[in-house]
Amino acid sequence: MKTVREVMTTNVDVCTPLDNVYEVATKMKDLNVGAIPIVENNQLVGMITDRDLVVRGIAEKHAGSNPVTNVMSDHLVTITPEASVEEAAHLMAQHQVRRLPVVEHGQLIGILALGDLAVNQLSDDSAGDALSDISER
Repeated sequence: MKTVREVMTTNVDVCTPLDNVYEVATKMKDLNVGAIPIVENNQLVGMITDRDLVVRGIAEKHAGSNPVTNVMSDHLVTITPEASVEEAAHLMAQHQVRRLPVVEHGQLIGILALGDLAVNQLSDDSAGDALSDISER
């Protein structure tokens, strides 16, 4: 049984609460990613997704200079690197999220995305099951 540490993405770019929405959006575009973790003093304090930018930013008519703290999600579901990928897939499905920040001692050490599960061709179809559960609700 594989662990989250074995399949997670470790090279994760972050922003801080001092950054604004425009900076996050630009980073997402440049990196071709859909989420940026928000870190302060090496601690994960939030996450901002492309959906957050649309729903809490643009749709609410907030300017690009708006602080990320006004748009980010701060009630995060996280996982430890020692957890199994099956546990991660279950957590993703249960909370309907496509990305899980991987946290050790409060510090962000990686991200586990649904794509990470799919790319690693898990024998128990965790990625497919999680996507089905996420999509059904």
